[in-house]
Amino acid sequence: MKNQEILQSLSCYHCGEALNGADLLFDEKHFCCTGCKSVYQLLSQNNLCNYYAYNNAPGNRLEGHSHFDYLDEPKIVDQLIDYKDKENTIVTFYIPAIHCSSCVWLLEHLYKINTAIYRSQIDFIKKEVSISFKNQEISLRKVVEILTNIGYEPLLSLQDVVKEKSKATDRSLILKIALAGFCMGNVMLFSFPEYFGLSGTEKQFQQLFAWLNLLFCLPVTFYCARDYFTSAITSLKHGHVNLDAPLALIIAVLLLRTAMSTLLMNGPGFADTLTGLVFLLLLGKWVKQRTYYHISFDRDYRSYFPIAVTTLQNGKEQATAIAELKVGDRLWIRNGELIPADSILMKGEAWLDMSFVTGETEPQQKVLGEITYAGGKQLGEAIEVEVVKPVSQSYLTSLWNKEYTKGNNSQNFNDSVAKYFSLAVFVLAFGTLAYWFAQGSSVKAWNAFTAVIIVACPCVLALSTPFTLSAILSVFDKKGFYVKNTDAVERLAHCNTIVFDKTGTLTSTEQADVYFNGLLTEEEKRMVVSLLRHSSHPLSRRILKNLDFNKFYPITKYKEIPGKGIKGWVNEQMVYAGSPAILPFGIKVDAGSGVHVVINDSYKGCFSVEQKWRTNLSELIWKLQKKFKLKVLSGDTNKEEVYLKQIFPANADIRFQQSPHDKLEAIKTLQKDSSVMMLGDGLNDAGALKQSDFGIALTDNINNFTPGCDAILKGSSLTYLPNFHQLSKDGLKIIKISFAIAITYNCVGLYFAVQGTLYPLVAAVLMPLSTVTIIGFTTLATRFYAHQNQLR
Repeated sequence: MKNQEILQSLSCYHCGEALNGADLLFDEKHFCCTGCKSVYQLLSQNNLCNYYAYNNAPGNRLEGHSHFDYLDEPKIVDQLIDYKDKENTIVTFYIPAIHCSSCVWLLEHLYKINTAIYRSQIDFIKKEVSISFKNQEISLRKVVEILTNIGYEPLLSLQDVVKEKSKATDRSLILKIALAGFCMGNVMLFSFPEYFGLSGTEKQFQQLFAWLNLLFCLPVTFYCARDYFTSAITSLKHGHVNLDAPLALIIAVLLLRTAMSTLLMNGPGFADTLTGLVFLLLLGKWVKQRTYYHISFDRDYRSYFPIAVTTLQNGKEQATAIAELKVGDRLWIRNGELIPADSILMKGEAWLDMSFVTGETEPQQKVLGEITYAGGKQLGEAIEVEVVKPVSQSYLTSLWNKEYTKGNNSQNFNDSVAKYFSLAVFVLAFGTLAYWFAQGSSVKAWNAFTAVIIVACPCVLALSTPFTLSAILSVFDKKGFYVKNTDAVERLAHCNTIVFDKTGTLTSTEQADVYFNGLLTEEEKRMVVSLLRHSSHPLSRRILKNLDFNKFYPITKYKEIPGKGIKGWVNEQMVYAGSPAILPFGIKVDAGSGVHVVINDSYKGCFSVEQKWRTNLSELIWKLQKKFKLKVLSGDTNKEEVYLKQIFPANADIRFQQSPHDKLEAIKTLQKDSSVMMLGDGLNDAGALKQSDFGIALTDNINNFTPGCDAILKGSSLTYLPNFHQLSKDGLKIIKISFAIAITYNCVGLYFAVQGTLYPLVAAVLMPLSTVTIIGFTTLATRFYAHQNQLR
């Protein structure tokens, strides 16, 4: 019996559970089961015992060993992975066991356990880990077994489990809210005699109700409020104070005071305040979660894709919205376009640039029947692919944000404000406690101490930036302006120089008139359109539409040189189309700009495309010149120079015959003393867009999504550009006002709290109300400014 008591007093070094019936000793440490002992041995052998330095007993107890025989089936593996080539595989797992900083540290050091795993990245909020490994050295099954052996078994599903995960999180939080609400209601019921001064008449019931109230406080403290204690302890171990630390302190103080009052029979305690505080805190947390979930659901999928992609329906090309793609759809992917969904290569020679996915710049060749993963950019002739996974399950959803590694400066600023504010609150709270004790009023001292900590919670300070900018993103979306993230909105607000491309940006090729100066036979026309069909350049698309052919020759040796033109082997003849720079040496061309055509060594003529200027372009430039320095960098000849100088201000720099490299260097030069916004077609201008402070890819129903751009703008929405910029500036104004509201609320609340005139439960009610106030203010203010900027 004595040995059993000793065992129960000990806890497992790995998982922290009591040793009930088993004590496995290894390395002078106690373990509750073979599984925990094995995990420790594995970590010890790989010099990963720092895992235990971040948190005491951070591990999870292993309930037997799972079998993963089904992961040897290639068809199942293909459904689980995000990307695979001859050497590399990328997979994302949802791991419910992730719960603390030790989990993050260990999972990001998987390469020490097996060197074939060369990268692992954690999304702590979503409890996801993205793992990249060498598939020739380790299998997916082995990766899963490694995770399971260290106590982090992934939840494997062939379905998209994002919604299920969010529902599970909601259920856990709702259960805590329900339990806290139930306990709060009963505590207040048993406290009615105290509220109405009737407790003195029935002394025996007064003590019974006090004990019942204390019992109701226990599940609220140790279950409903557990996350606050875990978060606070973790932050203190790392040497800093987070937002949950003052809340955990006050919950602990309220429980201690309630217990002391009940044991000493000197009053009702603070059971009603404790249960009410936790209930309202959790309710506020649920409100924030639902708001964040709405924002995430609204933007996680829809906004991170090009406007449309070309599908083949009965042999004809058709622009189709990305959201409408289905498994089995045939896609026509031209040179420079990205594959929007995991697909099978059905026709053509695929050379895919997967740097968007893996970071490796070497193009990969794919053969017919092989899978082509979302995010691959075709280099060369157009290919035909068939969608095998819905876009919502595609890896492309996360790729744009993977490029985003600049850090969230605004959020860090909020965190730093919250940190110093929390420290100030602690000093003020303990100072108030000491003052009222010195005055001989212990009840007022504790009331004031409690109210100060509750009313001064700085969490509302951290809400203003993300909620304001997310609300602005929602407004942008509805007007056809798809911005990457909230940081990009801030960069947009600071831009003071705009650089325009001309073709496809200032002009719209959708309504252009096409003329051919020369002579082409029907056979030669068919050869030309067979070549142009593989290019995504706006001029190629317009000429192709004008010639209106439905039958094409196959093409080989296709090559597109940005800013110059295209060439390829068509029907056993070499066809060239583009500027004189791409034509064979010695070919004499007619004067004038356009798309020159050469078949073999014979000059056939030139397509003149009279492009239509964007609607209300003059009015747009007139508005922009008031706030921005304007510049035009065009790859075309100076044919339109006279018109551009008429609509642009006299000090605008307008340059023609600019190569992609010239545009890139011009952007770098401007950035020495300006914050530059670049508008281009997203294809030939990809380098300049990425270099600029805010790059916008303009689209007219084509797949010109590029990893370098910060936003995608519908061509029809270009006239709203000044409005978008002004709303982003107004957004920063809303953030400052939100800070002022939050600080004013805290100052007013503290004024009454330090005097002991603000009851703690009232402070607990005011806290979530302040959160709702900030959310409501940012939403209404954004709508007001959106309406003022004519964006609603």
